[in-house]
Amino acid sequence: MLNKLKEVYRAVAEGKEAALTFTADGEEYLRSFHPPERLILLGCGNIGQELCRYAADLGFTVTAVDERPAFANRTLMPDAAEILCSDFPDAIRRLQITERNYVCVITRGHRFDADCLREILPGAYPRYLGMIGSKRRVALLMKQLESEGFGPDALKRIHAPIGISINALTVKEIAISIVAELIQCRRAGLDRRSKETRLTAEDIDLRLLEFLTCDDVPKALLLVYETSGSTPVKSGAMMAVDKVGRTVGTIGGGCGEGAVLKDAYRIIGSGTQCTVTVDMSNDIAEAEGMVCGGEMKVLIADVSP
Repeated sequence: MLNKLKEVYRAVAEGKEAALTFTADGEEYLRSFHPPERLILLGCGNIGQELCRYAADLGFTVTAVDERPAFANRTLMPDAAEILCSDFPDAIRRLQITERNYVCVITRGHRFDADCLREILPGAYPRYLGMIGSKRRVALLMKQLESEGFGPDALKRIHAPIGISINALTVKEIAISIVAELIQCRRAGLDRRSKETRLTAEDIDLRLLEFLTCDDVPKALLLVYETSGSTPVKSGAMMAVDKVGRTVGTIGGGCGEGAVLKDAYRIIGSGTQCTVTVDMSNDIAEAEGMVCGGEMKVLIADVSP
């Protein structure tokens, strides 16, 4: 297990994807590690500001672009990982959009929208490409771009008008409709049932992985590999503990985590692994304040050197 975790850590430290396979209850499971998706916001107006906040909270690494210094700044876009004050075509060239990126064209006018699409479409097609605008204006722009030689198939893939239809009216509601569409695209084609062998959580906690893979003291990995009902975390949640009681990460906290830690201390240094079921739906759990009411299975594995 330790060697596998070291391979994962080396890969994600270089910004690459990685995966950890392990066996529990006779079944092979996969815990993926994906770097945060990059969301490029072309436009830092009112909708862009709200969208930046919501998307960053969902784990997207946001790059915000606007040619106006009054909008492309840290005051209005505090949650952006990167802010470019530049004209849109130049910024798009500098950003080198890839197939893994998400792009929202939310400029202040269709002239700028068109400039963005003219620069984006000849290159790598992003995983998500959305453009704001009314149905009538979107149709007119698509017709114009098709007349300029852009293929209809590429134009049809653009999410325009942007966002899921939820009858949104306010700026915040429109931003929520857009981020909902980002989530829909992010999760497309993925089966995330509670007993799926490909685990739900795919985030990267570098501090946790570094703690697990350093060779200073023996430690144990706690990994949620199956859930049912309402649980505080999803499958793939990870935690580590060493023999002196230091912990990094969480598998939900509370009494359930405390009970699993007792088993983890026994595993440390043994070279073995075990599985524990945490039941949050029985009378004892209710008496101890476990309000979730579900069940989760946790792998505990020694990762000592």
